[in-house]
Amino acid sequence: VQLVESGGGLVQAGGSLRLSCAASGDTINTYAVGWFRRPPEKERDFVAAISVSGSTTHYSDPVKGRFSLSRDSGKAMVFLQMNSLQPEDTAVYYCAALGSNRIAPDAVATLAPLYDTWGQGTQVTVSS
Repeated sequence: VQLVESGGGLVQAGGSLRLSCAASGDTINTYAVGWFRRPPEKERDFVAAISVSGSTTHYSDPVKGRFSLSRDSGKAMVFLQMNSLQPEDTAVYYCAALGSNRIAPDAVATLAPLYDTWGQGTQVTVSS
């Protein structure tokens, strides 16, 4: 499976963006999905994760209350809605997938090494 992110761009502080993650070669509906980001000159950090079933989500403290994950089984996509964006949210955002044969349907994974498939990333830039 290959992952493709979309929806990044340039936005002013306080604005919103919605990132999408889709899969080719397989349906993303059978994968737990995580989002990670790499700010300029910093390490990659966990952002959010959603279970295969969609019933469980988990967010890092910096984005909790501002970002929201959802999945659309019909479209076979996962969405990261980002509201109240701040300059410190500027980063390359990556989605990652973990197959349902390796994680329980309602579980999420927050550690990058657990994911075996990654997208190329999409740039999000928030201006002050």
